This record gives sequence, structure tokens and C-alpha cells, in this order.
Amino acid sequence: MKCITEKSEDKIKDAARRVFLKKGFDGTTSRDIAREADMNIALTNYYFRSKEKLFLEIFRDVLEMYFNSTIEILNKKIDVKAKISEMIDNDFKMMKEEPDMVIFIMNEIHKEPDRLFADMSLFKQLKSTYFITQLEEGVANGTLRKMDIENLLPLLKCSIEFIFLAKPIHKKLFNMDDAGFEIYAEEQKEHIKAMICNYLVIGD
Repeated sequence: MKCITEKSEDKIKDAARRVFLKKGFDGTTSRDIAREADMNIALTNYYFRSKEKLFLEIFRDVLEMYFNSTIEILNKKIDVKAKISEMIDNDFKMMKEEPDMVIFIMNEIHKEPDRLFADMSLFKQLKSTYFITQLEEGVANGTLRKMDIENLLPLLKCSIEFIFLAKPIHKKLFNMDDAGFEIYAEEQKEHIKAMICNYLVIGD
């Protein structure tokens, strides 16, 4: 029975994640989730009690997915340029595979920042990574331009995310088909790497 319960919960969570990412909290009903999971609504409510409880669990999981890989890279013992390149590659891959994720996070936080940012542990982790030490040491020895992580991460992430969030605009504006956009996106990614590294790293 335990195995069946775990499988049912996972099935509901997977379905809820797909629906929430497409419709957000306000646009999603418990019936939408039950339909997506191919389960009756009574069973869905039995496992998670409320749409609110299920949403908060999904939002926490999505937010951790968004930040955890970045934190892992920031703690690697590699040089700053390699680290920036890997962070950009990681964000690029994430956006290419799940562009709805960023829209979902930003929309929900914009509506209810206090409720969804009650736990700040992820952001505290960002401020205590090895990368912070590297930035401070680089500024001290004159190899890096002074830039706080609060400035660097939005610059990096927003530059990559805009490529995919504005995909219809890019395709229309520059007369690109899907294949052309793929080439454009890869080229833009390399430009972003070069611009950030060339600004941050002094005399390299």
C-alpha cells in the first residue's frame, strides 16, 4: 500500500508541476491537476488536502532546482572564467529545456513575495559560496573588477533567460525559423560569456 501511495503522490506532483508551470497558481484548479494526473479529484485532495499546499511544495521544488545547480557550480574549485562559462552553459540548458520555469517563478513571486520568500536559505547559500571568496581575492590582487554577486548573477541569468523568453520576438524581428534561432541562441550564449568575462577579468 505504501508503494502505491508513493507512486500516486509522485504522479499527482508531476501533473501539478506541469499544470502550475503553464497556468500559475490562480489559473489552476484542483480539477485541472486531477485531469492531468488521470485520477479522480477526491483522490488528489486526499493526498495533498489543498491546492495551496500542493502549490507551495511544487514551488519550493522548482525554486531549489533553479538555484541548486548554480550553488553547486559556485562552490567548485575552478577559476572564475571557467565558473562563469559553466554557469552560463547550465542556465542555457535549463532555459532550453524548461523555459516555462522562469516565467512561473517570476510571476508567482511578483504576486506574493512575502509568502513565497519566507524561507531565505537558498539566498543565504548564494552569499556564502566559494565564488564570493574568489571575487574578493580577485579584487584584492587586482585581477578582477569589483562586482558583487548581487550584480553579477542577475546580469548573467537575465542575459541568458531573455534569449528564450523573447524567442518569438527574435524569430519575427530577425526573420528566423526554429533552426535559425538555435544557431542564434548558441552564438548569443558565447557573446554573453565573452562580454561578462572580458569586463570582469582584468588584463587577461
